[in-house]
Amino acid sequence: MKKIYTDFEKAVEDIKDGMTIMVGGFGLVGIPENLIKALQSKGTKDLTVISNNCGVDDWGLGLLLKDKQITKMIASYVGENKEFERQYLNEELEVELVPQGTLAEKIRAGGAGIPAFYTPAGVGTVIAEGKETKVFNEKEYLLEESYTADVSLVRAWKADKMGNLVYRKTAQNFNPIIATAGKITIAEVEEIVEVGELDPDEIDTPSIYVQGIIQGKQEERIERLTVKED
Repeated sequence: MKKIYTDFEKAVEDIKDGMTIMVGGFGLVGIPENLIKALQSKGTKDLTVISNNCGVDDWGLGLLLKDKQITKMIASYVGENKEFERQYLNEELEVELVPQGTLAEKIRAGGAGIPAFYTPAGVGTVIAEGKETKVFNEKEYLLEESYTADVSLVRAWKADKMGNLVYRKTAQNFNPIIATAGKITIAEVEEIVEVGELDPDEIDTPSIYVQGIIQGKQEERIERLTVKED
């Protein structure tokens, strides 16, 4: 049986200053929002965060950014976060921008124990500066090193008490690969069920990757509201 937390601050108490963490989600979809809020409340600082993006100004990882708890952000784009843009342009935040497919593969490979891989993405651009390249079948490829983290924070739809996880629709996004790449993985879920209630065929993340789970209600915010004019 996995550790089942009832307090979000207890769930993140092992995250210390200076650690590298991975956080699931895409935009505001599938983010472990209550774990992020608990980390903000705890005041953990000097964090290196690996995630697709950094939330928005007042939600998700944007909360940690606002409180200057993130020292380095590794992401695929700046997104809708004006504070992210401001800190980056004012050299208050170290930023490593990675092509989105490369970011996904660097995380997936890290979780699979693969230290590096070759990809055509970024060849001939600033992304390739200082990196090894090699030609395969007359095409040039760039060597990229994989990512791992001290702690991974993910969000799932359901978990059983063994820690098996099921994600829902597009909220799956980066969560399954991030769950594999942390030394410790804590999952925020909408529902915890008894062992045996999940169909084995629907399990997305096996329990072997998960060290702790916690149930919590999410706000389900809209990142950018788009409406049709009459």
